Amino acid sequence: METYILLGFVLLLSIFLGLELIAKVPSTLHTPLMSGANAISGIALVGALMLSSDGQMQDALAFGAILFASINVFGGYLVTNRMLSMFKKK
Repeated sequence: METYILLGFVLLLSIFLGLELIAKVPSTLHTPLMSGANAISGIALVGALMLSSDGQMQDALAFGAILFASINVFGGYLVTNRMLSMFKKK
């Protein structure tokens, strides 16, 4: 029980810290930071793929993790590609 309380506290703290950090990032740094987040989502994607074979609840959680991490990775690459195309000479 104490473990769940600690994990909940860490989750709430990380949500608050993430919101505060993202709010203070200037718009010129947003896209490069998104490219770095793609690497983190890739790691989460690999972890979710490893998790997806142990039980019904884990399969459901792994499916959600795979779905959201995939959306983040592919969307981040599309945005990064669009940003880089803005700097190409015409």
